[in-house]
Amino acid sequence: MSKKSFLIAITLALFSTSAFAEVNQRKSLQIVNDVSSEVRKYTRFTIFDDVRVGVAEDGVVVLSGRVTMPFKRDDIGRIVSRVDGVASVRNELGVLPVSPYDDELRYRIARAIYGNTNFSHYAAMASPPIHIIVERGHVTLTGVVNSNVERMVARSLATTFGAFSVKNELKTDAEVQTLAE
Repeated sequence: MSKKSFLIAITLALFSTSAFAEVNQRKSLQIVNDVSSEVRKYTRFTIFDDVRVGVAEDGVVVLSGRVTMPFKRDDIGRIVSRVDGVASVRNELGVLPVSPYDDELRYRIARAIYGNTNFSHYAAMASPPIHIIVERGHVTLTGVVNSNVERMVARSLATTFGAFSVKNELKTDAEVQTLAE
């Protein structure tokens, strides 16, 4: 699985029994890749949103995570339902509360991370891999980075702005490769 496929912090969760054959697993992986591609193409999907995708039995796609606006939740659900191989969508995306404090915290952390020389190569990407989720002053970092050092630097930068807590759920490329196998 490529890093780009994991940019939206995709968790491939196969809710399956031992009866699932390798063919079905490949089909589920293809559905996840197709769904993640469509979500990344959604023009209103930002680094402040986190969408995780799981595929249950019979092509049922489970969406979880958080988005900043209610219309994003609905739009993403509609987009995903049109992907080939998706039988139905269980949309469990949560909507982050509207808060000027949270907005300011999001922007300050994003500027600190993507303005840092360690992450400048990510800032130039069309869909940067580090997502900053802020809910009532609590920060969660999701996505993929190249190394543990980058993971720790990102967390360190995020803790300097007075957040109530910072949870680091960033994965490294190596961890993503392990999950994909």
